[in-house]
Amino acid sequence: MKKMTPYQEGIEYLYSLQKYGIKFGLSKTTNLLRAFGNPHIGQNYIHIAGTNGKGSVAAFVASILKQAGLKVGLYSSPHLVRFTERFKINDKEITREKAAGLIEELRGVFAPGEPPTFFETTTAMALAYFAREKTDIAIIEVGMGGRLDATNVITPMVCVITNISMEHEFFLGSRLLDIAAEKAGIIKEGIDMITGATQPPVVNLFESLCKEKVSPLWRVGKDVRYKTTGPVFNYYGLKQRLYGLDPGIKGSYQVRNGALALAVAERLEEKGFDISPAHMRKGLKKTIWDGRMQIFSVNPTILLDGSHNPAAVRALANAIKTGFKYRRLILVIGIMEDKKIARMLKGIVPLSDYAIYTRPVYSRAANPETLMAAAAPLGKPGRVEPFLNGALNKAREMADPEDLIVVCGSLFTVGEAMTYFDPETYRPDNTY
Repeated sequence: MKKMTPYQEGIEYLYSLQKYGIKFGLSKTTNLLRAFGNPHIGQNYIHIAGTNGKGSVAAFVASILKQAGLKVGLYSSPHLVRFTERFKINDKEITREKAAGLIEELRGVFAPGEPPTFFETTTAMALAYFAREKTDIAIIEVGMGGRLDATNVITPMVCVITNISMEHEFFLGSRLLDIAAEKAGIIKEGIDMITGATQPPVVNLFESLCKEKVSPLWRVGKDVRYKTTGPVFNYYGLKQRLYGLDPGIKGSYQVRNGALALAVAERLEEKGFDISPAHMRKGLKKTIWDGRMQIFSVNPTILLDGSHNPAAVRALANAIKTGFKYRRLILVIGIMEDKKIARMLKGIVPLSDYAIYTRPVYSRAANPETLMAAAAPLGKPGRVEPFLNGALNKAREMADPEDLIVVCGSLFTVGEAMTYFDPETYRPDNTY
């Protein structure tokens, strides 16, 4: 049997922490960072929460700041293929050697018998890594919620809440305002907050909390506006007016994420960062975010999107209707069993000409037969393929050059598909 590398041993240990589940609270992350000398204190951060679009906004902001000549950290989750994707500086993943070293250091300060969760550990890793690498600014994506999320130990320069819809009700609450309140927990005293949320009760809550904390609130749709004109959009910002912007991540809903990112850049420019309109324009255009509205190949067109809740699936369906021309749509879908399966299927299956129900190799994935049974009332032809590789093979066999294959339902589904389509570029950890 081949001996595992220190990196493989380290991430295997980290994955073993997943058995401790999700635990809200900041104390363990704080204790881990204290043992490292509190590397997060005094660093520059942007903190991003929200139901959908967190990763896309983070990617847009990172690209803009990179164009401005800054050294930019990006901490995101989950990863699609490799653990190291979670920690990037100017688009480059942390090396396996540095990841292994950080894991070993962290294990050395775990409280005996009371280890932190997987996400608490990776958050501490990210903050220590960015501090050691002396990033100019780091973008930190919330894992779940906000108020008690492990990432909420930071003091950012700007907070962002992309949008609010129902998700993770078991953890965050059964009402939209409960979820909004948890995400609003990232709002800090006197620190700018930018949001794309639109529901009046949610906006009222944010306005009240920002007033209480004397935190400037900037809203897309009020303080920042945009207008789509064909494949490009115009941005009417806090000070900037930018025309004919062409975001690198496609999809009509990405325009709103792009506007949020531009608003962040404007606030940072106001705080002393040298960010020009040219940096904003070029940064948006050069943004790459794997697995989100990603066109993997053409003839037939293969579109990968990690939409994993009803709102995201509806946005994907709308983006397909407005941005793609095709003869038939062949859908390959795998969803996690804890999601709102029927509502997700209702959002995308009616658009398809044929649906293939499958699952990635992941313990939380729903049974494909369950998916097909839930989709039966929608009246679309389809089949079950027990394994994703088989589903993708079948979709390619069926497709003519003018057809569109859409792979969606979960980031786990999309990540596995990426490895199937390009095993060299998207090599999983266990193949090294």
